[in-house]
This record gives sequence, C-alpha cells and structure tokens, in this order.
Amino acid sequence: MKKLLLQYKPFLLFLGKFFLSYLILTLIYQTYLNQFDVKNAEIDGFTNSVAKQTELVLSLFDDQSYTMPHLTEPSVKLYYKNKYISRIIEGCNGLSVMILFVAFVIAFSGKFKNTIVFILLGLVVIHVLNVLRIALLSVALYSFPEYEHFLHGVVFPLVIYGVVFLLWVIWVNNYSSYARVSKK
Repeated sequence: MKKLLLQYKPFLLFLGKFFLSYLILTLIYQTYLNQFDVKNAEIDGFTNSVAKQTELVLSLFDDQSYTMPHLTEPSVKLYYKNKYISRIIEGCNGLSVMILFVAFVIAFSGKFKNTIVFILLGLVVIHVLNVLRIALLSVALYSFPEYEHFLHGVVFPLVIYGVVFLLWVIWVNNYSSYARVSKK
C-alpha cells in the first residue's frame, strides 16, 4: 500500500490541493451569496456589477442599451436597442468559472509569487472575457433569436471554457512546479 501511495503521490497531492481549494472557495462564495434574499429578488453585488459592465460594453454598439433590476426574480434585465434580450443571473457572473480556474492553478502550484500573479491576471482575463461574452451574446440574440440554445448553450460556454483551458495549459507548461520538473 505504501508503495502505491508513493507511486501516485503527485497525483494524490494534485487531487487533494484541487478539491480542498475548490471546497474552500466554494464555501466562501456560498457564504457571500447567502447574504442576499433570493425570495425578494435581491441580486448579489458582483452579478449586478457584471450587468452594469455589460451595459457599458453594449452602449458602445447602441446608445439604447440598458439594464434594470428584475422585479420578481434575482436577476438583472438586459436591454439592447430598447428590446429586452436576456436576464443576467448569478450563474452568469463568472465566479464559478473563476473558482475552478483558481483551484486548478493552486493544485498545480509553482513559486508563490508566480502563482499569485498568474491567478490575479487570469481572473482579470476571465472577468473581461465574461463581460464581452455576455455583450456579444446579447447582440447575437438580438439578431438571431432562433439560435438562442446554440449560442447560449454551446458557442459562448465553449469560448469561456476554452480560454480557461488555454490558461491552464500555459500555467502548467510554463510556471507550475510540474513545468520545472519536466524541463530538467
């Protein structure tokens, strides 16, 4: 048994660090979300901020783009060219993707400074990409509402998860402890 544990130690350490950091970050996020009253259609501040930033991006395309709180559910209504296009809910804010990203980088950690800098830069990239994703999805839904399922369910998740995967590849191959071992 000891031989097996030693043989799979790197994999087991990866799994342990990944699940522990993912669990801790998820619990922190859930604690944050529990502050808001979903029954009274209260939206969390980060989701509201993402909605406002998306509105700002959309205003570059059309000055009749705006957001407003949804009165009966915890979301923000998004209007493009004075037409209600979509609603931004907590799941649209990108934080769950960011948690997954951070947990993976921590699991494949490298030097402390490199890890922190890469996490911070990665979070900025994911956040900006997510805001752009929502804005572009809104424009696409305005023009092609019949493709809503394909655009929302396939194309745009593929873009955000594809970029996260690319960031992971960059991290593992260039900055993680694994990269230093494999380059020797």
